[in-house]
Amino acid sequence: MKHRLFYIVIAILVIAPLGAAAAGILIGGGILHPMNLNPNRLDEARQMLARTGATKEDFVVRAPDGVELRGWKIHAASRTVSGYVLTNPERTGDEWVFLFHGVSDNRTGDLGYSEFLLRNGYSLVVMDSRAHGQSGGAMATYGWLERYDTVAVTNALFSTEHVHHLYALGVSMGAAIALQSAAVEPRIEAVVAEDPFENLREVSYDYAGLRLSPLLGKTLFRPAVYFAMRAVQKEGGFSPDDVSPEKAVAARPFPVLLICGTRDRTIPCRHAERIYAAARGPKQLWIVPGADHASAFGHSPAEYERRVIAFFEEAGKSSDGNSEVRQRCRGIPGA
Repeated sequence: MKHRLFYIVIAILVIAPLGAAAAGILIGGGILHPMNLNPNRLDEARQMLARTGATKEDFVVRAPDGVELRGWKIHAASRTVSGYVLTNPERTGDEWVFLFHGVSDNRTGDLGYSEFLLRNGYSLVVMDSRAHGQSGGAMATYGWLERYDTVAVTNALFSTEHVHHLYALGVSMGAAIALQSAAVEPRIEAVVAEDPFENLREVSYDYAGLRLSPLLGKTLFRPAVYFAMRAVQKEGGFSPDDVSPEKAVAARPFPVLLICGTRDRTIPCRHAERIYAAARGPKQLWIVPGADHASAFGHSPAEYERRVIAFFEEAGKSSDGNSEVRQRCRGIPGA
């Protein structure tokens, strides 16, 4: 029995890494080509707009590489509009929030966040990320190209709207893109990031570890990560280590509110904790007991809304007192 057990263990230690290597080779390129799994929730969007009195218009922007990005601008109801109860009627609608959705989703994946932000008087920009929804693009790069897409969308927003403040909120992949975008786009004054990954390679260990333990991804199934990341670098033309919210928050000291759930096995809290440690600007970390991946809002909606609104309001007050930030937010050259 001892000899048999020994041979079984040896077989596992040999076969598992070989199988992991084969899996990494097979799925590597697929990382850059996520499936569109979720439909456009257009009926739900119309109902949300009716409840809030908000109005939307199509928003089409060309990315720096020519990719067409499609989404909406959603204007919060004016305080002069009767029949709608605004949580903060003094907000004039010229404070904007850029919403970033998760992988394999689209602009309608953030309707819950949209509703409470609109009720609080914030106007919204919600775009389909490249290679998602109705936007173009041959591949998703998890922030490498998307951060400059954000710059293009921000330029278009400032050229068509009066923007007093601009913030960002993203979930999962969207959180990672929001953080990386803020590093290169100074007009984004603050970011709420729920369940962001530290960098693309590190989160791959969680997936390779079958969401049981990243240790499996770093040991027994490490070949899967090696070959997958090698394929990403070859096809995508960038290093997975440079797709890094952790580096982004160290590059520019913008305010961040990081959110994660204790039951998240997809992108565990250690990612948010490492980003928090690296952040140079004002920072908060809210760990939500019992929340799974991308479920903090559903788990504690009232507290989520309270924290996000308070965070944006504080960030706005701080930038109002900073003339350099205000100039940048008005789009003055040299920002």
